[in-house]
This record gives sequence, C-alpha cells and structure tokens, in this order.
Amino acid sequence: LVNSLKGVSARLLRKEYDAHVRRHLWGGHFWSGSYFAGSCGGAPLTIVKQYIENQKRPVG
Repeated sequence: LVNSLKGVSARLLRKEYDAHVRRHLWGGHFWSGSYFAGSCGGAPLTIVKQYIENQKRPVG
C-alpha cells in the first residue's frame, strides 16, 4: 500500500512541479527506498500533528 502511494504521489508531483522537485531528489528518486507505517493509538490529531512537526528533518 505504501509503495503504491509513493509511486502515485511521485508521478503526480513530478508532473505538476518537475522543475522544482528535481532539485530535491535522492539520487534521481522522489522518495527514499524505505517506508514506515504506524498507529497513533487514538491520539488526537493535534497531538499527532505536533509530533510530526517536531521530527528532525533530513540533512541534505
């Protein structure tokens, strides 16, 4: 499922924003080769959003 979502989203984003996106690719790929799925145990959306926003960004 995640692999499919990454493929579809990469094609759509490249189609619409190719010139901008090209500068931020990982070795020619839009997404990294790994993926993650998890659950939040019923936490409120505001808490999940805050958690995501506080994650470290990749160093490029």
